[in-house]
Amino acid sequence: MEPIYLNRITPSSENLDSLEFRRVVCKGVFDESKSIYVGPRSRSISGVTENGYYLITPLMPLPNSPESLQMPILVNRGWVPRSWRDKSLKALEGDGPDQSIESSRSTDVQESGSWWNFWSKKSNITEKKDISQAMLDEVVGVIRGSEKPSIFVPANDPNSCQWFYVDVAEIAHSCGLPENTVYIEAVNENVNPSKPYPIPKDTNALIQSSRMPQDHLNYTFTWYSLSAAVTFMAVKRLQPKKTLR
Repeated sequence: MEPIYLNRITPSSENLDSLEFRRVVCKGVFDESKSIYVGPRSRSISGVTENGYYLITPLMPLPNSPESLQMPILVNRGWVPRSWRDKSLKALEGDGPDQSIESSRSTDVQESGSWWNFWSKKSNITEKKDISQAMLDEVVGVIRGSEKPSIFVPANDPNSCQWFYVDVAEIAHSCGLPENTVYIEAVNENVNPSKPYPIPKDTNALIQSSRMPQDHLNYTFTWYSLSAAVTFMAVKRLQPKKTLR
């Protein structure tokens, strides 16, 4: 289906569970200073598996912009290499938020965060100067919910910036946003070749389960074959030996 504008959806007026996987389009400004890395998550590149992370960044509204969304949302922008997270952690240990990534826009992002603080407190944003519409980031994605981790996945530790799975309410709280903040995953459309990362999810990946039927068939064949081999060896081993007279 054609994507709908996210401005028409608010957590209080819509049942987000029923809208999961619905394609939406929205415009705003990424607040890079509050980016969160979830992982590690592996990705196969030319047959080589590489570990990386999902990059989740708040998309903030831009005051005085009719095209901007009206409330902040969380956007899973896609997969990034481990080096991105390492640079972010080094920046946090040093002078503050990571400004090594997309440094040319860091000033704009920090200003947008302050605009959101004023806007959320219902301050008089009409006193601020008009902002160029060229600053707006357009995101096309699908509405998603929190992940359900298995018993083997460690618990998230926001204090040490360790995020092992997506917990929308917990991530939103860490970013200073409401717990019912909308969370979307960007899809792979109109990717800029000059900026290879983040790599959004491919649309086909969204319609596949984590374990496809072909995978289950392969698992079944492997384990039944091993069981048959072990059974054969056990029978041969336990058979009574013939004694020569």
